[in-house]
Amino acid sequence: MNLFEESKKYIPGGVNSPVRAFGSVGGDPVFIKKARGSKVYDVDGNEYIDYICSWGPLILGHADEDVVNAVVSAAKNGTSFGAPTELEMLLAKKVVENVPSIDMVRMVNSGTEAVMSAIRLARAYTKKDKIIKFEGCYHGHSDGLLVKAGSAALTFGQPSSPGVPADYAKNTLVAEYNNIDSVKKLMKENKGEIATVIVEPVAGNMGVVLPEDGFLKQLEILCKDEGILLIFDEVITGFRLAPGGAGEYFDVNPDLVTLGKIIGGGLPVGAYGGKKEIMQLVSPTGPVTQAGTLSGNPLAMAAGLATLEKVCAPGFHKKLREKSSILWDGMRENCKKLNLNYAFNAIESMGCLFFTEGKVTSFGEATSSDTKKFAKFFHNMLKQKITIAPSQFEATFVSDKHTEEDIDYTLKVHYEALKNL
Repeated sequence: MNLFEESKKYIPGGVNSPVRAFGSVGGDPVFIKKARGSKVYDVDGNEYIDYICSWGPLILGHADEDVVNAVVSAAKNGTSFGAPTELEMLLAKKVVENVPSIDMVRMVNSGTEAVMSAIRLARAYTKKDKIIKFEGCYHGHSDGLLVKAGSAALTFGQPSSPGVPADYAKNTLVAEYNNIDSVKKLMKENKGEIATVIVEPVAGNMGVVLPEDGFLKQLEILCKDEGILLIFDEVITGFRLAPGGAGEYFDVNPDLVTLGKIIGGGLPVGAYGGKKEIMQLVSPTGPVTQAGTLSGNPLAMAAGLATLEKVCAPGFHKKLREKSSILWDGMRENCKKLNLNYAFNAIESMGCLFFTEGKVTSFGEATSSDTKKFAKFFHNMLKQKITIAPSQFEATFVSDKHTEEDIDYTLKVHYEALKNL
């Protein structure tokens, strides 16, 4: 049976998240049956070294024994209660203890839900409607955030998906990532009307694009001066860059932070948190509505707690950084040996090779990549049983389960994959 063709009869495009369909690289997606450590296994029994890591959550690799045991133990006591549990309190405590800018946190079920809720809270707190986001930064698929900048000056956003009313989009202003002047311009043109600026502190959905020196700190200062809340969307970077996330890593103090992925240890989860005076506006202590039947469910809380116990342990990030650096440095060296001047961005355990020359510091520069070359590169890697994201505009992730042998083999395949473009 062709599982992809069969799936397309019942699921739009045969997948439950668009990029999985291999639309930008061609061919049929690989259907996974199981995974363990740094490896995934398809339905035909083929083994692959995996650098997708479920798009970021699996910093401990697949089926980590402690995470699995925690989930099994929780499931034996019941999968959902719709009532408070000790597990959700313990995970919330772990988050608050580690993320400097979070005094209180509310658990939800996805990154999209976390961002949607955080923006509603920011609007309630400031009593303003407009928000600023950055071109190329992805914050989930809620209506007001499916907006991109126009081709001319940065003005009111236009919906980038059918089904998004123009009235939703008109309150979303779009600036250029790493361009602080574009932010100042929007703030000046919309004086006293902006509730929040939301940013991926390290952009992870246009490849990996790093903040230039001072960019995030300038955002913090601008927002404080203008009475605007700063939201860090750390669904990807939370607990990956450091135990305290990007706020700790870059020494910036956002007002609100959204989390996901790693804090659920591979189960559906999201969270948003921040300063106590802001978070106490959330129902039931305040008037801002947000609720969810499965929010804080014991399986996700158990997986998240078991994950953070390891990730927040002393030395974890140092060890992962050293391992990741071997891979990133090797990939750069491969390009150099082949006289390829492609941009390569990496930070800690997330990286991205762009098929374009020169620096990549913005969405425009990222989208100058040769996606046809990437597609060929992707399939060259896949043929040699290495999985990377099937899109030029996603990150490659390293987990603590990737071995020296995995990395050595990956670098050999990487060299040949580039050589045979």
